[in-house]
Amino acid sequence: MRRDSEHTYAVPRSDNLPADAETIVEVLAPMVTPARLSRIQEVASRRTLNFIPVLENIADPHNASAILRSADAFGVHRVEVIASRHVLQATPAISRGTHRWLHLVHHPSPEHCVRDLKARGVRILVACQNASVTPENLSSCPTAAVFGNEHGGVSDATRAMADGTFSVPMVGFVESLNVSVAVAVTMYAATRGAPEAKSESEHREIVARYLMNDVRDADRIIRERVENASSS
Repeated sequence: MRRDSEHTYAVPRSDNLPADAETIVEVLAPMVTPARLSRIQEVASRRTLNFIPVLENIADPHNASAILRSADAFGVHRVEVIASRHVLQATPAISRGTHRWLHLVHHPSPEHCVRDLKARGVRILVACQNASVTPENLSSCPTAAVFGNEHGGVSDATRAMADGTFSVPMVGFVESLNVSVAVAVTMYAATRGAPEAKSESEHREIVARYLMNDVRDADRIIRERVENASSS
């Protein structure tokens, strides 16, 4: 799909929470049905923070849409986006609004992304052919897996700063997969063994983000709550 199509949209970054997660949950949780809150809690409890896909200049909106949908389906919470050449674009018919349930962090350059990940103690591996590390091995510690542009692959700058490489084993005649398929296969394998254990504060932050996306006028409601609390 063309990037300038009227049927695409620029995938927004996830904003910082407008208040602490505890306040957001306290205020917004009563505004959803018990069944919906239970569903939000369930999904949040199964999100992994141990595996992070990094998308570097993904150009095709179809690929980006499929990746976001797969990330939500396989329990990935955080997706890092390097947009030094291409803003990440998606199409609603494929993404189905799944960006709302992911923590999307946008970076202006590979250096910015790598610096941020390493500051949080995350190992960075680049997708390539014939590496000894496979997707099943990616959950042994907090790991970011970098997937590159459809035509140019992962940039030289990112490769130079990464901690290593990994690959999806293939036994057929083809030597590579479509990037959205490669990401989906990797996420499925990596998250099957990824620990879901999170601190209570991490779980609460995920729930708070979901409530912010689920409750109408959530930003206004929380802003008024914060203003009232500061003036009292």
